[in-house]
Amino acid sequence: MDINRKAPVVASAEGPIRAPLDLVWAVHTDIAAWAAWNPDVQSVAIDGPVRPGTQFRWKSGGATIISKIEEVEPRRRIVWTGRAVGLRAVHVWTFAGQDGGVWVRSEESFQGLIAVLFGGAMRRRLGSALQRGVVALKKECERRVQ
Repeated sequence: MDINRKAPVVASAEGPIRAPLDLVWAVHTDIAAWAAWNPDVQSVAIDGPVRPGTQFRWKSGGATIISKIEEVEPRRRIVWTGRAVGLRAVHVWTFAGQDGGVWVRSEESFQGLIAVLFGGAMRRRLGSALQRGVVALKKECERRVQ
């Protein structure tokens, strides 16, 4: 599964993390702990292990989001879909080992009436949020290896 590249709102962020791939993957897929290291996440509740079909509910930016894990390729890729206030989202995270660490990419698409009506502003907000998420993951992982 991929994001919908033709959706009204599409954004991405990426960057390097100087930490082992196993650590980056473990931090990112400990969904229940996101609020401890990502300032954009206020709360998270997950209904089971990180595997396709597992749902989690989380609050970010004042919105409550209900997400379902769609794909998991350990240490490589995780995909989930989400619903919140008239929006449908697809979020893909990819992880690639590289010299001295990991290259991380976060991509997301929004569909729905709100995305059509407020596409430009939502694209900017989503791009900033994805960048903050990559930076928060980087800071947490690099803090753990020091």
